[in-house]
Amino acid sequence: MARGERWRRAAPADGARTAQRAARGGPGRRDGRGGGARGATGGVALAVVVLSLVLGLSGRWMLAWHRARRAVTLHSAPPALPPDSSSPAVAPDLFWGTYRPHVYFGMKTRSPKPLLTGLMWVQQGTTPGTPKLRHTCEQGDGVGPYGWEFHDGLSFGRQHIQDGALRLTTEFVKRPGGQHGGDWSWRVTVEPQASGTSALPLVSLFFYVVTDGKEVLLPEVGTKGQLKFISGHTSELGDFRFTLMPPTSPGDTAPKYGSYNVFWSSNPGLPLLTEMVKSRLNSWFQHRAPGASPERYLGLPGSLKWEDRGPSGQGQFLVQQVTLKIPFSLEFVFESGSAQAEGNQALEQLAGSRLTQALESHAEAFRERFEKTFKLKEKGLTPGEQALGQAALSGLLGGIGYFYGQGLVLPDMGVEGSEQKVDPALFPPVPLFTAVPSRSFFPRGFLWDEGFHQLVVQRWDPGLTREALGHWLGLLNADGWIGREQVLGDEARARVPPEFLVQRAAHANPPTLLLPVAHMLQSGDPADLAFLQKAFPRLYAWFSWLHQSQEGPEPLSYRWRGRDPALPTLLNPKTLPSGLDDYPRASHPSVTERHLDLRCWVALGARVLTRLAEHLGEAEVAAELGPLAASLEAEESLDELHWAPELGFFADFGNHTKAVQLKPRPPQGLVRVVGRPQPRLQHVDALGYVSLFPLLLRLLDPNSPRLGPLLDILADSRHLWSPFGLRSLAASSPFYGQRNSEHDPPYWRGAVWLNVNYLALGALHHYGHLEGPHQAWAAKLHSELRANVVGNVWRQYQATGFLWEQYSDRDGRGMGCRPFQGWTSLVLLAMAEDY
Repeated sequence: MARGERWRRAAPADGARTAQRAARGGPGRRDGRGGGARGATGGVALAVVVLSLVLGLSGRWMLAWHRARRAVTLHSAPPALPPDSSSPAVAPDLFWGTYRPHVYFGMKTRSPKPLLTGLMWVQQGTTPGTPKLRHTCEQGDGVGPYGWEFHDGLSFGRQHIQDGALRLTTEFVKRPGGQHGGDWSWRVTVEPQASGTSALPLVSLFFYVVTDGKEVLLPEVGTKGQLKFISGHTSELGDFRFTLMPPTSPGDTAPKYGSYNVFWSSNPGLPLLTEMVKSRLNSWFQHRAPGASPERYLGLPGSLKWEDRGPSGQGQFLVQQVTLKIPFSLEFVFESGSAQAEGNQALEQLAGSRLTQALESHAEAFRERFEKTFKLKEKGLTPGEQALGQAALSGLLGGIGYFYGQGLVLPDMGVEGSEQKVDPALFPPVPLFTAVPSRSFFPRGFLWDEGFHQLVVQRWDPGLTREALGHWLGLLNADGWIGREQVLGDEARARVPPEFLVQRAAHANPPTLLLPVAHMLQSGDPADLAFLQKAFPRLYAWFSWLHQSQEGPEPLSYRWRGRDPALPTLLNPKTLPSGLDDYPRASHPSVTERHLDLRCWVALGARVLTRLAEHLGEAEVAAELGPLAASLEAEESLDELHWAPELGFFADFGNHTKAVQLKPRPPQGLVRVVGRPQPRLQHVDALGYVSLFPLLLRLLDPNSPRLGPLLDILADSRHLWSPFGLRSLAASSPFYGQRNSEHDPPYWRGAVWLNVNYLALGALHHYGHLEGPHQAWAAKLHSELRANVVGNVWRQYQATGFLWEQYSDRDGRGMGCRPFQGWTSLVLLAMAEDY
């Protein structure tokens, strides 16, 4: 009923579907009979057949071309953000930032061809051979813990990094002014990790600047290779100057002796910066501090002669190496020419005591704003827990990146499996301003992660969330599709295995961006509502694509496209588009499947878009979406498609058997063996996160007869409850803790994940405040689950210094990659009881 003719006429893909059906089964089809006709009649018949075949083939070719073109064509709706929204003229406070989350410390401009700055370091002489050069955050490099203690997402941050015996503190502060984004200053302090260290090591810091085009850098060199300053000019920044200040002892102005090396070359390509510096650290120099014995160190044998640089137009890479004994502090200052030209007096450099004062002032302002926003102290949380909350927020804000480039897209050819017959195409160059899940392992944009990220960010700074959502909606293609993983630019591409570079235009992802959209709608903030007015056509197009492209075999059912094929090496083919990767679905993939979580996501989308349309006065869209939302939230329909009375919970449906195992079969290794009973169409017995989605997304009435059983299952330690949070898969499931292949350990098969636990906490809080037979039970479970989740994240943070991707349901230890200050930062909202 909700999918009536009016809705179908509004569907952007219907014309293509009609054309496809015509191409497959138009009037040119024959049934193979009556082939003996001769003479004129036979000739006419043959001509009709030939013409029909030609037209059919032509139609299919045209349809394929049309689909491929639309896949890499940007959507025609007006952008949610102005085209120059990232420029210093429109957003000067956001122009410079720590938008390179994959490096330990660096800044760049929000530009297609940015000016980049960064830091590398080595500890000299501790091991034979070339010392370890630190630059990009790597999962296995032994550095850590590290992360932002404070970061306001805008103009200030303080980060601590532990590297063996060293403790580095990196700080930055920005000062507004001029027409090009203002000034900024860094301070890097290096100290021994433990007090009383007798032999203080020699450390080299490498401060670098990289250009990506015809920009001009002019270094001015003093004695002994020390750069006095670097002057420069770009079209976006105007005139500017970098200055590396003389080193000092930490906390005072006492000068320290340093040895200097400089290196200047053409830009080798951003992914190759580390290797270039490492390969040039091949000459021995002597560090001769007054009154101390000389020490050898590896340095850069550089030159600043013009002829040593590469061809013009390739960009420049300029490095200043400073080598000295710890402890010490070094400051790196950027001054904008237009900021200096403002007013009647030249601005004093943001360095020394002036920098100290600015840093402390920003830190105090952060603490006050944090408490005012989240009220953790008021709620009785300990100072340590408050520090965890600050680190969770700061790590998320410090993980915001600005990316620009072209992704690879495999068009949706309309028939599953056919995408392998076409080549991927380049998407148009686009910018993306987004938080990343993990600086070390996933330093790029992920669609379903970002909705959870922005739930935290928008409480702190709604303007940042508008920027991020506007950029994500700018990725919409002509059909309304957004790629689930965004690999934009050389630096992002260098961190991604080749098999994950290509995004498939038939594959969806959970529409979690609608979660912060719903919060915007509730906030009533005029700036939010003005943004939603502009964003509405794109939100509607995105939802329309999701609703239509992922339709299931039955009315009001939905099926994730893009499940893995049933390979003999896989226990249960994965469903990457769902975001729940290896969560067990039907054992034998088929077009008969109905996926519960996807239906719930579409129901949420229909609800949010209906409310938004009503609020914005989009009466026609509200009239179309309202019945769909009502139908998807009707429990009779949900029961009919997904309630499994034989299991006692909501479930997927498909061609399934539990009798699958991985067994060794030399020489192939582990191979899937299917026993009895053989697969048949039935509900999938896989109790876990998917089973809870009607509860998680608050689709059930507080008086629903299904709510009580779901709460009981959730609270049962034999199934989902653990002392550390809700398990992703019940301990009673035959798939619990099982490998999916010989080389594919369990992922969503028991571990505790913060994003879904946050949804569960929000749902329990919701039902705990609504009158109904389960109100008290829901409120009690909320209190206990919150204590378990927050307590475990806090204990693991104390023990390791990291937030983790997931947590063990058996002993609570952090697992997966770290730091994972993407959706694990939701622990802050759980502490604040903000749902």
